[in-house]
Amino acid sequence: MMLTRFRLLVASLLVVASLTAAADLAPFDLAGPKVDVRVTRSGKTLPIGKVPNLQAGDRLWIHPQIPPGQSVRYLMVVVFLRGSTNPPPDKWFYKAETWDKKVSEEGIYVTVPEGAQQAVVFFAPSTGGDFSAIRDAVHSRPGSFVRASQDLNQLSLDRVRLDAYVEAVRKINETNPDRLKDVSPLLARSLSIKLDQDCLQKVVEQQASCLVQKQDQLVMDDGHSLSVTDALTSGASSDLAMQLSYTQRAGAGYYSPYIASVMDIAKILEGLHTAQYQYIPALNVIQNDEVELKLNTPPSFRNPKSVIVMALPAIDKGHLPPLRPVDEKQVQCIAKDNPVLPAEGAPLAFATQYAHDMFLRVKGRNGKDIDIPVKADPAQGGFVADTHGIPLENIDSDTGTLHGWWGFESYTGPVFHFQTGRSSHWEVAATDKHALVVGRDDTLHLTSGDAACVDSVTAKDAAGREITTTWKMDQPDQLELKVPLKDSSPGPLVLQVKQAGMKQPQEIHLTSLEEAGKFESFTINAGDAEGVLAGNRLDEVASLNLKGVVFTPAKLANTETGDALTLQADAKSAAALQAGIRTTAQVTLKDGRTLDVPASVVAPRPKVLLLSKSIQPDDSVKATHIQLTDTNLVPLDSRLTFSVKAVTPATFFPDEKIEVSTADGSFHTTLSMADGGITLQDAKTAVISLDPARSFGASAFGPLRFRPISGNGTPGDWQPLATLVRLPVLEALQCSGGPSQMCTLKGANLFLLEAVASDSEFSQGMQVPDGFAGNALQVPHPINGTLYVKLRDDPDAVSTAVLPRPYAPQRVALAPATAAASPSQQVGSAPTVETGQSQKPGPETQNSQTQSQAPQQPASPRP
Repeated sequence: MMLTRFRLLVASLLVVASLTAAADLAPFDLAGPKVDVRVTRSGKTLPIGKVPNLQAGDRLWIHPQIPPGQSVRYLMVVVFLRGSTNPPPDKWFYKAETWDKKVSEEGIYVTVPEGAQQAVVFFAPSTGGDFSAIRDAVHSRPGSFVRASQDLNQLSLDRVRLDAYVEAVRKINETNPDRLKDVSPLLARSLSIKLDQDCLQKVVEQQASCLVQKQDQLVMDDGHSLSVTDALTSGASSDLAMQLSYTQRAGAGYYSPYIASVMDIAKILEGLHTAQYQYIPALNVIQNDEVELKLNTPPSFRNPKSVIVMALPAIDKGHLPPLRPVDEKQVQCIAKDNPVLPAEGAPLAFATQYAHDMFLRVKGRNGKDIDIPVKADPAQGGFVADTHGIPLENIDSDTGTLHGWWGFESYTGPVFHFQTGRSSHWEVAATDKHALVVGRDDTLHLTSGDAACVDSVTAKDAAGREITTTWKMDQPDQLELKVPLKDSSPGPLVLQVKQAGMKQPQEIHLTSLEEAGKFESFTINAGDAEGVLAGNRLDEVASLNLKGVVFTPAKLANTETGDALTLQADAKSAAALQAGIRTTAQVTLKDGRTLDVPASVVAPRPKVLLLSKSIQPDDSVKATHIQLTDTNLVPLDSRLTFSVKAVTPATFFPDEKIEVSTADGSFHTTLSMADGGITLQDAKTAVISLDPARSFGASAFGPLRFRPISGNGTPGDWQPLATLVRLPVLEALQCSGGPSQMCTLKGANLFLLEAVASDSEFSQGMQVPDGFAGNALQVPHPINGTLYVKLRDDPDAVSTAVLPRPYAPQRVALAPATAAASPSQQVGSAPTVETGQSQKPGPETQNSQTQSQAPQQPASPRP
């Protein structure tokens, strides 16, 4: 029967634990009697609300508050216990008839005897044999009442923490529900309450009800309250409660001594049931010296009658609260209104009146102590100091120690660091001098002595518009300030720093700047005096410093991925930069800002030395009859062969390449050992073969250059190679008359000629018109069978044209119209006589009558 009733009680508790706050009924919700209790020790009297523990010799004043007209007379029995295996002597039982006028008006006094460990108060309906029945029950089962006393004390301490939490949430929800999100974590930390973070994600109107749901699961294990009650950890009932507290429905995975205590008491007191009496537990709700008893079972006044069991504080040497600062390095400002000293570790210091008359003791300038009153406030997460009337200017210390009383015991607690708000000069950190850039949210670091005492930081632009800032104390002497400048214009900006205790804010004058460019990297090859800075808006760069070597801008170029700025330094200084360096360079902008950029010195670029070159004509191409006198000229229809010697690295690797390009890069090709373009003579010498016509096409001309490319793609410097020229094909020369007469030059691609002359100085020459499309051209009469030509692809070089057959002029009879022609006659009126051929006209002669006409233009004399 007993086991069945116990199982029913546990089941009912588990159901209650699963209900929401709206329907949750506390296990102890029935009002019982009220009792006034005071304790006197060593001549000092305290209300029971300030007494965490009793000691032998304490004088207790116990005054039951039985309302007038109470129909049931209660017998009050005070019993002192001395352990679970040692029944107390009869003299430790004190009986008081509450209906007695003297008792009801004055109460009773009892003294804690030496050797007592627990104190219990019974309220039993008067039956005549009630006192002896209670005494017999205690004598026969002292351990049950010892354990009931301990569990009731534990349950009361858990309940007082829970009540403090729920009451604080209720008040905040009524006055300012928006603060719940910020205050709830402080409450949970101070009172050791399980905080459901998901509740803080709900809308404001739902947060409070969510935070107090499942109240029996909110109270977490607290070592201090356990030590105060000296809770036992042995015994079958304790083990059972501990196991049940971890079940899904009872504890929801969290340790809840509240649940454990309820079930332990139910188990223990169930075993004391007799035909005359049943013992029901009462929970203490204490306010100063008044104890209101809360019952979880309706009292019965028929057999078995209900005996209310009330526990007094444990009798031991006491346990001072293990308070500690939340952050031992955190600094508070004592000059602010109601400054808070954040503390944790002893939830009973926040939920009860055990800690009383608390103060912060600091040293004054005269060497004397200055005591600042403080009060525990769980909603603010610590002890709130009352500095009104305190001469803060006389404080000569930056630390203070928490002092006060824990019950009857003098208490010395943790040390807190603070600042007094002296006048401080704030400055912007050197690294943030140019950190204000419009178009973004900027971060500044302000340094001074008393960062904790800053009340506000505001910013105003040149137009007087206030900019809302956010800030936090980064270090005791530093503030981190966020300044939003997304919608601002560059220009003057004023910061105003207001400190606690100071009448006027300090002004800091700054300038917001245009957004700087993006600097991605700076790369330089070892041995070079030039490096490349990658990023964008690089036109703002004034210089770059890499390990003491200063680079200045040389050339800005746009690439597919952004801008590339070539920076150059003194060659001698740059030579000190060795390959493999990876560091940070400093970019200085034209407005004075200095920014960091990753920098690296990579392997030297490959270098080669040109040894020799040669040109082999293509026998399959029709002869041009032009002899190039400049050995630097390379006909397009030829093969160019040149040799190079490795300089850096000292030998060639199989994956190295040679790139050949025209000066403007319009035409280029890459030659390698794999495609046969490069042949090694030995490890240090390579021979390169190039077919320009095949590699570049028919339109390539002009200066050629080449450079080596390493296997990882790093190119070397460009070096001049030759000048690529296209040659016209000169087929025949038709002349008549004497040396003063003009001749007709026939051939293909004559537009490739710049000028033709009979002498190397071009004193007797003619200019070929731009875009000439004909195949016959009037030219000066050759001297000794040789003409001099300048090519359009290289007009500075003079070459010779040698006809295919020896020049043999002949006199012929000309038609009247032809004889009358002037030296400047057009190509279309050329005579029908060709040098070295018969005078018989043929198809070729007839065809020449229809060629494009090229007017004679005197050639410019060669300089």
